Amino acid sequence: MTREEAFVKECVDRVMNELGYVEVGVSNHHIHLSQADFFQLFGRGATLTKLKDLKQPGQYAAKECIAVEGPKGRFDKVRILGPLRSATQLELSVTDGFRIGVKPPVRESGVLDASPGLTLVGPAGSVQIPQGAIAALRHVHMPKEYADRHGFIDREIVSVAVPGDRGGQMDHVLLRVSPNFAMEMHVDVDEANGFSLTTGSYVKIIKRG
Repeated sequence: MTREEAFVKECVDRVMNELGYVEVGVSNHHIHLSQADFFQLFGRGATLTKLKDLKQPGQYAAKECIAVEGPKGRFDKVRILGPLRSATQLELSVTDGFRIGVKPPVRESGVLDASPGLTLVGPAGSVQIPQGAIAALRHVHMPKEYADRHGFIDREIVSVAVPGDRGGQMDHVLLRVSPNFAMEMHVDVDEANGFSLTTGSYVKIIKRG
């Protein structure tokens, strides 16, 4: 993207946000690793290599990928997202879970209790994680300044209206508010396919009550 294209995109985002719309980011399966698990998979002293920045400040896609093995199948080239976290978390769609033989619960990021475990395979070793596979609860990242101006609060549950031929309404969307967030809604591939959404689509936030 050129500087001119980036400027135009920023202007469009700003206008759409003020009209109550939020840009969608569609998440394919990916993994967040703990430091200990990363060293086990890539070797002690290894470091993550940034491939590209994501929309959320400080978050990035790494060049490194791993394989994930379940009871009935395997995914190769599962992208690692950085930076490293305190606990390993694999984010799958429900369809992904069927393919490898696990049933990921729909959870907010970081809520991993009683979630399925899997085997992770890297170039230097493997790790059997006892839990950590989830289907991420759909959510909107919202800057605090925007939330304050528009009457939203952290952890509020909203709906979103999806335009288009396969449009409709998504309910039970979690708002995550922070001064460190950029405005963006995250859905997985199953949800995106059901509403014909792609990364860069816009949906309208509907305040409940």
